[in-house]
Amino acid sequence: MTGTEAFRRRYGPWAVVAGASEGLGAEYASQLAARGLHVVLLARRRDPLSALADRLAAEHGVATRTLPLDLARADAGEEVAGATADLDVGLLVYNAALSVIGPFLDCPLDRHLLEVDVNCRGPLILAHQFGRRFAARGRGGIVLMSSLSATMGSALIAHYAATKAYNLILAEGLWEEWRAAGVAVTACAAPAVRTPNYAASAPRGRQRAVEQSSPRPSPRWARDPRSCLGRATGLRPSFCAA
Repeated sequence: MTGTEAFRRRYGPWAVVAGASEGLGAEYASQLAARGLHVVLLARRRDPLSALADRLAAEHGVATRTLPLDLARADAGEEVAGATADLDVGLLVYNAALSVIGPFLDCPLDRHLLEVDVNCRGPLILAHQFGRRFAARGRGGIVLMSSLSATMGSALIAHYAATKAYNLILAEGLWEEWRAAGVAVTACAAPAVRTPNYAASAPRGRQRAVEQSSPRPSPRWARDPRSCLGRATGLRPSFCAA
């Protein structure tokens, strides 16, 4: 059995990628499709999802399903459950995130709370939902996108870093709790990557400086074998950093 076949047997035949419209999420979806997994693409914007779905089907011959959805919605979990109820899903990649960057007090409280909804409540709901399904089938995996900022507090991203620390700790606990059931969980701590969302989240007037200073030129970082997906063929570690 090849590595691709083994990966598909354990984590296929379907994968759900949340935050898949561009950047790292789109690259993860591409890499999973290249390994033969059918993909459910989930993000807010319909057009980028449809374009990605068409490309993956044409390039890799996999089936795709798109779900335009704001993961901050109160009923997001029910929407995802309904859209995937007829699919044998074996892998969840939660890449969706809201990055509020700037002085903590300059950001309205409702934006901080929205950050909690997308970055913490969303992965909690989907990990609980798909974790039940994976445990029942005796195999599967979950990748939660954390960040290197999760390892220490930092000015201007204090709350964002805290939400990413939540993902790291959640993944570590679930890795220990579910591994005997055949369900692997990992948190991926990505470095700064020059994605559209990274540039757009910069404080007003600093987008160009952020774009020029990003040490990682593109989402192709996700293809590197040192990255989370490259290391996660067995999804053994609870924390992956490039």
